[in-house]
Amino acid sequence: MSSTELPFVPPATVLPKVAPVRVGEGERMRSVGLPGITLAVRSRPPAREGLPPALYVHGLGGSSQNWSALMEQLEGDVDGEAVDLPGFGDSPPPDDGNYSITAHARAVIRFLDASGRGPVHLFGNSLGGAVSTRVAAVRPDLVRTLTLVSPALPEIRVQRTAVPTGLLAVPGVAGLFTRYSRDWTAEQRVRGVTALCYGDPGRVTPEGFRYAVEEMERRLQLPYFWDAMTRSARGLVNAYTLGGQHALWRQAERVLAPTLLVYGGRDQLVGFRMAQKAARTFRDSRLLTLPEAGHVAMMEYPETVAGAFREFAVDGATSDGSVGGSDKRDGSVGASGEGASGDRRDSATASGDGADATTVGS
Repeated sequence: MSSTELPFVPPATVLPKVAPVRVGEGERMRSVGLPGITLAVRSRPPAREGLPPALYVHGLGGSSQNWSALMEQLEGDVDGEAVDLPGFGDSPPPDDGNYSITAHARAVIRFLDASGRGPVHLFGNSLGGAVSTRVAAVRPDLVRTLTLVSPALPEIRVQRTAVPTGLLAVPGVAGLFTRYSRDWTAEQRVRGVTALCYGDPGRVTPEGFRYAVEEMERRLQLPYFWDAMTRSARGLVNAYTLGGQHALWRQAERVLAPTLLVYGGRDQLVGFRMAQKAARTFRDSRLLTLPEAGHVAMMEYPETVAGAFREFAVDGATSDGSVGGSDKRDGSVGASGEGASGDRRDSATASGDGADATTVGS
């Protein structure tokens, strides 16, 4: 092992305790033990009994907190839970140190199998979008619908702003970066992440920024923080190079579940140009584009994303009993709050919903 590469971090049984993650008003946290992993699960009590289940999967460097705003918006529509992937949020590292896309997908599948909640409305952002795509492809029985916000699917021409994240996968780079940034404060780090992930960082509330700084301070005390980041980034890059039936775009073609795709026009990590490719690839898809959003539209425009999901679900309820129907639809979101539709292509505009929590991932 290179002297600059981070060492493997042992399982949770030997790790020190740090402050617990923040639990928002109306939320609950619990821990679920599964073979080889322990998952922290965030939930909100549904508004009423009998709502269909939903599961939310965060991105690289993120946590279940990334979904809090959307979960609150949809508490009257779904019975939602959000997982912290192994090594992120309040979940300890996996026993085997495997952070590949396949391993993360296996963790989600094990959780769904153990909970008996499937099929679920499955949501994924960024790396969580790649994980959710794989889950939907290999276990269609577990997925009722798929909603992907800026999914991290392979791009031939990667945006320059996304290169530093990809470099985390290179052996030694994470060690060099930790030494270079050792004097950075949690506030400086949060400002950098916010500038990278938000279309307009000014939408973040002061309270949300304060919570994000507290969470960053907590994470920096975790001895496995950079190990989880590095190995997950490496797992994502490795997934990009896979061919054949394991290739992510090939698996996207296999997804049977109706799929809602959400892309931000100011996304610095996932190219906006990939939106149309994704809409062509997923066989039963609807596309929502938000020109002013960045990489985490569910945090920046939770009301808009929730509204799109509700319409997506209602359409499915009125067409052959499946969510999403069979039409390819493209929604472009602007700023006025009025929508129009025609030629079987939907056009909508964004409400002014604001952003709160800022501890985001890619």
